[in-house]
This record gives sequence, structure tokens and C-alpha cells, in this order.
Amino acid sequence: MANEEEEGGKKIEIRRIVTEEEKTFAKNFNINDLPDIPTGLPPHLELQRTRVVCKNDAPIHTSSVVYSGAYNAVGVDNSVKLENFSENFKVEVISISEDGMDMEFDMIGINAAIANAFRRILLAELPSMAIEKVFVANNTSLVQDEVLAQRLGLIPIAADPRLFDYLSESDQPNEKNTIVFKLHAKCERGEPRLKVLTQELIWLPNGSEMVKESGGSTSSKPKTFTSFSRSQDSFPEFADNPIAPSNLNILIAKLGPGQEIELEA
Repeated sequence: MANEEEEGGKKIEIRRIVTEEEKTFAKNFNINDLPDIPTGLPPHLELQRTRVVCKNDAPIHTSSVVYSGAYNAVGVDNSVKLENFSENFKVEVISISEDGMDMEFDMIGINAAIANAFRRILLAELPSMAIEKVFVANNTSLVQDEVLAQRLGLIPIAADPRLFDYLSESDQPNEKNTIVFKLHAKCERGEPRLKVLTQELIWLPNGSEMVKESGGSTSSKPKTFTSFSRSQDSFPEFADNPIAPSNLNILIAKLGPGQEIELEA
């Protein structure tokens, strides 16, 4: 084998001697004898495709590759097939509370986006008891009334919603469709700042104690915001299991000396 190169205006001929071994290899070469190209995703791409990794600052790999042919170059079919999903998907129940109100479970073999859809459905579609209306009698804290009401609305209530009726706009709040709490906390002057926790929410089984504004007539019983015909603690479901927040240590507000919160919810 000869090649010609020019160097300094002169042609230089370079000869390379081909060995007999190379001639034999070239003569017997067959493209089908080449080793197979490795198929399958590299470990780091497989991790990114199938796992959401929780880091200290934020989760990673939360977005999914939905195009079926995204990994065709390496021989991986990324399409979603019902048969594969049925074989790989499973639900493992980790724990169930004694009262049946709390359950922890793992969903295995499912796309992160679909798992998040299940989470949103559980939050939005499952009925639960929550604070909807707040009547503030006095609030001198730094927390505005609207913010305070929003915080109260996010507090989970340990009450089975199946024991209550749905309250429509035309219904009168009664013992079958309404739960009432009161909160009265005050930080006396000269005392350190006071933390107002959910344990300060007191259940009122007889309904609201806050009197509505009236025309000044004293001949009738003062009207409140509810119309309970009987006490809720007379129901057998609540006799030994009084209604209260699920967590008694959730911070609602902090009061400075002289500040006070009084409300019904």
C-alpha cells in the first residue's frame, strides 16, 4: 500500500506493508460476525425514566418522556401497553389506623404523573370535614382575619363525614350537618409571646354560642348561627370519641402581650 505526500515542494512516497494476517482477515471478513451493539438504556437513563429521586432540596426526574419512540435507537419500546401495566402495577398497604381513618400505601410500577393524579383525586373527591365559615368576635393579633380563616380551613378534623349530611345553601346548620368550634386565646401583658395551637379549638356539641345581631327584642331566646335540636355528644358515635382536630399541635398564630383572638368556626 502506497501513499504520496508533499513536504517542502517534494513528493514523498510512503509505503505500508500489509501483513499476511491482515490479508487473511480481510479475505474472511463478514459483517455478520461483528459483535452485537448493546441494547437497552444506560443505567442513568433508566433511572431517569423509571424513578423520581427525592433530593434534599427538591425531587428530580419528575417529568416523564411520553413519546413511544424516544428510545428506539437503543432498542427500547417506550409505549404504554395495558398488559405490561397490569403485570407491573401493584398497591402495597403499609398501615391502617385502628379507627380506619388513616391509611398509608405504596403504588408501585406507575408513572409519577398518574400517581400525582391519584393524589389530587384523593384530595378533591373524598369528602372530609373542614372549617368553612369563621365568625371573628375579636382579633388583635398580627394575623389578618382572612389569613386566620384560611389557616383554620386547612386544619384536618377527626370526624367521619359519613355521619353527617351535606349542607346546601338552603339548609339551616344543625347537629346533622354542622360542627362548631370556638377559640379564645389571650396573651396577658407582661407575659411572653403565646403560641396558639389547634388544641385551643374547643368543640361545641350544642352548637354556636355566638348571638346574632337582633332588633333588640328580649321576649325570645337569642338566636345563634346554628339551630341544634339536640347535643351532638348525645350521639353514640361521639360519646366516647369527641370531635377534635386530628393534630393538636398545629400552630395557628402567635400572640404578643395584650393581643387576643376570639372566634367561632
